[in-house]
Amino acid sequence: MIPLVLIRGGGDLASGVALRLHRTGYKVAILELEKPLAVRRTVSFSEAVYEGLQTVEGVTARLVSADQLQDTMDAGEIPVLVDPNANILRNQFLTSPRSTFVIDARLLKIVPEPLAVDVALHIGLGPGFSAGENCHAVVETRRGHTLGRVYWSGTAQSDSGQPEGDPRRVLRAPHEGILNAYANIGDHVVEGQKIAEVESKTGNQTTEIISPIKGVLRGIIRPGLEVTEKMKIGDVDPRDDTSSSFLVSDKALSVGGGVLEAILTRFPVFGETAEI
Repeated sequence: MIPLVLIRGGGDLASGVALRLHRTGYKVAILELEKPLAVRRTVSFSEAVYEGLQTVEGVTARLVSADQLQDTMDAGEIPVLVDPNANILRNQFLTSPRSTFVIDARLLKIVPEPLAVDVALHIGLGPGFSAGENCHAVVETRRGHTLGRVYWSGTAQSDSGQPEGDPRRVLRAPHEGILNAYANIGDHVVEGQKIAEVESKTGNQTTEIISPIKGVLRGIIRPGLEVTEKMKIGDVDPRDDTSSSFLVSDKALSVGGGVLEAILTRFPVFGETAEI
């Protein structure tokens, strides 16, 4: 029996994992928030929550209800469900503890709440997870020589609190409010260019967000969404390569490879289940 892989989160890293598993024949479904906050929206299946459909590198995800799950997978698409608490695990007609895997790709960077139901394999991505305690395996998400490695005991590297690469590339909300965008993902921007603004909900404060460097706007959260102070809302790539805005990152694919390794280690294609 081909297992059902539930991926919690549909941002760019989670979408890279979903692509790797979908392309290798696994049945994949994504569980998302009612209002996802993905920055790299062009390569995030979470956008299906807003648009109904989202295609990333030739693979289509579709927003569905639980009763449409199987038909969507049978059609070669990835179903996306609004189910932030993974309540689908309680549905014995759609999931089974013996044939359901859960990949937590929400990148909360804190200790997660326990799953409501034990599953055959639970993989956590990045900080907050401890293999053997709150999941079966952890996959490293921090760039470096350990990126994508699988741990069956212990934890991934702790959160540094700093963005990878040039920290100037990350755009953050100056205060809480509603985001209005003046540039699109894939646009070339220059230092000092107005990219967006945040308008307070009372309308008495509006602050511009200026590009700190020259490059390509690699990501920006969906205009009209409510943001909080210091939330990451955009990313300017100084490499100035427009195509990168529409391709899953090397990091996401590496993490996806780690997830695939963990699955095949615990449940080999040939032979008996590995002893971990």
